[in-house]
Amino acid sequence: MKKNLLAVGLALGISLPFGANAADYKIDTKGAHASVNFKVSHLGFSYTVGRFDKFQGDFTYDPKNIEASTVSVTVDTRSVDSNHAERDKHIRSDDFLDAKKYPETKFVSTKVIDKGNGLFDIQGNLTLHGQTKPITIVADFIGAGKDPWGNERAGFSGLTRIELADFGIQVMGDTSYVDMELYVEGIKQ
Repeated sequence: MKKNLLAVGLALGISLPFGANAADYKIDTKGAHASVNFKVSHLGFSYTVGRFDKFQGDFTYDPKNIEASTVSVTVDTRSVDSNHAERDKHIRSDDFLDAKKYPETKFVSTKVIDKGNGLFDIQGNLTLHGQTKPITIVADFIGAGKDPWGNERAGFSGLTRIELADFGIQVMGDTSYVDMELYVEGIKQ
């Protein structure tokens, strides 16, 4: 009997894949361990920086098969915060985001390219201002492991440049693009 159990255990062990499998993570916005930030030129003299306070998303991550990873994030455009109420009102207006008509923007990955050493490109479709266009996020793995409460976490940073005209957003002066800086920490589900 013991030999049969051992044989079944060995057979199962051999038939199951070795290493970690892709895991599902929910972005930790509740704990404020993620942020969607932006930087845009102000008339060529300086930069206006800000963030979106409300967003949600999830990702899958397999450190042994980066290409199998996926990302999906939805941002509430009405939650733009540049630390200036009147400017935020203008950014939300139909001059720029038209947040009343387009209250959400969404990114869904289509491909993840492993560049080695914890670096990768996340290609996907961004829907912004009612238009969907492909973009690439240059991403960096920060770390993964157990937190003090026993949860498994994984964290990444990312950078991308969004050309405003590509999404039908008016360009003013020298401001033709917005640089996005992303910090994502997820809790394994």
